Amino acid sequence: MTTEIRVTHIGGPTTLVEVGGWRLLTDPTFDEPGGHYGFGWGSHSRKVAGPALSPAQLGHIDAVLLSHDHHGDNLDAAGRAFLPRADRILTTRPGADRLGGKAEGLVPWQAVRLEGPDRATMTVTATPCRHGPPLSRPIAGSVVGFVIEWDGLDHGAVWISGDTVLYEGLREVARRMDVGTALLHLGSVRFGVTGPVH
Repeated sequence: MTTEIRVTHIGGPTTLVEVGGWRLLTDPTFDEPGGHYGFGWGSHSRKVAGPALSPAQLGHIDAVLLSHDHHGDNLDAAGRAFLPRADRILTTRPGADRLGGKAEGLVPWQAVRLEGPDRATMTVTATPCRHGPPLSRPIAGSVVGFVIEWDGLDHGAVWISGDTVLYEGLREVARRMDVGTALLHLGSVRFGVTGPVH
């Protein structure tokens, strides 16, 4: 049975998850400090720290789990350059349309299998996300989270929340899935135009 999970936080939303011989990377952000990422409405963020590991240090990646592609703080320029090195890219359907190539678009509760010699079969299930307040999807865009399960799982699945606000869709994940490890995107983003709304 596969019981050991190794999680390496690289920076921001970027994490390497290793389990059962599989190497999965979340939201690749490898730009050096100082970059500005625009979000529309004249808003932006500035990167203040570089990644703990460079793309050259990562080695082979079986799949990138990409919450969304349309903001640089989840997929920056260096992260985009890295994507072709991964065997698969799992993301939202609109994101897959924009990225093309190996990108596979998923909707919430859609599952795909990862299979390979001498490795446990792994299932990656897309989970609900919302990137802003109610009714903001046309402006904020589509986002997705992921649950990872594998043959021999004995301590609950790994859940990567994706870049989301707290809403009923997240509670649904907790009700439907046996989660043993959760990697949560945490923050409290506000924009001048939205006032006190996080």
